[in-house]
Amino acid sequence: MSLSRRDFVKMAGIAAAEVAFGNFDRANAATKTLSEGEKMSAYQVGFGMMRLPSQSDGSINFHESCAMVDEYLSSGGKYFDTSYVYQGGHNEETVRKVLVERHKRDEFELATKLPTFFMDSKEKIQVTFEEQLRNLGVDYLDRYLLHSIYSTTYDSKILAYDMFEFGQEMKRQGKIREFGFSFHDTPEVLDRVLSEHPETDFVQLVVNYYDWESPFIQSRRSYEVARRHGVKIFVMEPVKGGLLAKLPALIHNRLQELNPTMSDASYGFRFAAGLDGVEIILSGMSSMAQVKDNISLAKNFVPLSDEEKTLLFNSVKLFKESGPLKRSDFSIYENICENKMPVAEILDAYNSIMVQLANGCMVQAENGYYRGLQFLAGRETGKTWIEGRIVDKEGSDITELVRAAEDYLIKNTFL
Repeated sequence: MSLSRRDFVKMAGIAAAEVAFGNFDRANAATKTLSEGEKMSAYQVGFGMMRLPSQSDGSINFHESCAMVDEYLSSGGKYFDTSYVYQGGHNEETVRKVLVERHKRDEFELATKLPTFFMDSKEKIQVTFEEQLRNLGVDYLDRYLLHSIYSTTYDSKILAYDMFEFGQEMKRQGKIREFGFSFHDTPEVLDRVLSEHPETDFVQLVVNYYDWESPFIQSRRSYEVARRHGVKIFVMEPVKGGLLAKLPALIHNRLQELNPTMSDASYGFRFAAGLDGVEIILSGMSSMAQVKDNISLAKNFVPLSDEEKTLLFNSVKLFKESGPLKRSDFSIYENICENKMPVAEILDAYNSIMVQLANGCMVQAENGYYRGLQFLAGRETGKTWIEGRIVDKEGSDITELVRAAEDYLIKNTFL
């Protein structure tokens, strides 16, 4: 599929910005054993630059963004993350203006990403990389990522154009310090990529308690794959695009009783921070208050208690039950199609997307996965999987419901 830079940004929405209790022990077992009050360096809070504050005309608020960058650096933060496609394709230039041109190069660490989905030749990779260095006003990058590895593009683009080899060559030339990739596909695909490329320094994953057991994103299983391969883990979407910054009232009120000064968003950070192997937790900060809150959390890290974990996982159930399908258990939709259409997964993801939209979340990670599921199943991507009536385990005809959900996922897919 050929995409223009503008089309990708539009589809991804980047420019603007079940956990069952039976699985609780697995989530708990994956976390670090940390003593109460153990400190975490502010370095581990990465400043994601994709959601910088904007003005009424849509342009970046330069003065507020500069103040946020200065506050982050003066508080001990160092790591900034951008991309070729953020902010309508202009975020790298913005980073140059608010960071690079105002601070010494050794005061910060900088990461950007190769837009793998735009590449159509090996030569274009080199040209794009050099353009990115110019955009940012630097002669080297601390970290460089392949942006969004998908099953649909792994063989056809990433391997075909030797993108991993390119990364290693840039490391040899001193233009990249570390090389990795961001990922939006199944744990099985992640295992393949890391098995074929053990030279990978780090992987950037969607990790949060909402998606810990979600059927599309599968945070837990992807995290476990990365741990088995021994790569550094960078976390993105710790508060799921903002959804987890405002928890259901029942959960919020109880957490306030436990920790009156703790924001709802802070629990997403603390969940990710408690996982072994996590080096950086990215936060797409859009206000000075968020910068200060995240830095404070890092400097005064306290592990989640068992009660807090239980409340957080219960919030996922409440969030899902607030969606259009009014349920958190989608098992009545499992294995109901002879053609292996993953109906339960589709409806779970669709329900979660609608919850996010209802709460003002502009980017929904689930939209990056359906095409990959079709591709891996040998289906024609972007076409319907439905081949007849679909009846759930309670005897209800849900064909039109599934059609609506699938149609949404196809029309709103990132790639």
